[in-house]
Amino acid sequence: MSSRRFDETVLPHLDAAFNYARWLTRNDAEAEDVVQDACVRAIRFLGSLRDDDARPWLLAIVRNAWYSRLERRTPEVQSISMSDAMQEPQDAALDPEALLLQQDAVRRVHDVLAELPVDFREVIVLRELEGFSYKEIATVIKVPIGTVMSRLARARERLLAALQRPRVPMENAQ
Repeated sequence: MSSRRFDETVLPHLDAAFNYARWLTRNDAEAEDVVQDACVRAIRFLGSLRDDDARPWLLAIVRNAWYSRLERRTPEVQSISMSDAMQEPQDAALDPEALLLQQDAVRRVHDVLAELPVDFREVIVLRELEGFSYKEIATVIKVPIGTVMSRLARARERLLAALQRPRVPMENAQ
C-alpha cells in the first residue's frame, strides 16, 4: 500500500483519533501511544478499508488498540486520573465572571464525563464530541445500533443526574 493513500485517508483523522483515545485512556501520554499503535495497525491493514470514509475505521482501530493495551495492564495502572488537557478555549468576548462560570461548567462536565463507565463515556464522546452517527458508532464499537442508542440514553441520564447533584464547596470537600 502506498504511503500517499495513508496520508490522504488516515492522517486527516488523527485529531479525532487522539481525542477519542484521550477520553478512553484518561491520559495524554497513553493516548499518544494508543494512536501510534493504531496508526501502525492502520498502515498494515489499509487494504481492508473498503470505502473512502476512514474516520470510523481508524477510530475502531484506536478502540481495539486501547482494549489490547487494557488487557495487558495491571489493575492499579487502570486507575490513572484524567489530566486537565481538555481545556476549552477561552471566549475573549465574555466578561471575567462569565468566563469563570463557563470554565467551571466545562470543567464540571468533563469531570462528570470522566466518571462514567467506559461503555457510556465512549458513546457520548463519539456522538457529542466527534459527531458520529449511530451507525458509525455501532461500527466503531462493534455493537448493534439499538445498543448504541440504549447506551447513549443511559449515559445522558447519568450525566444529567450527576450534573444536577449539588456540588460540595472546596473548603468542605476535605
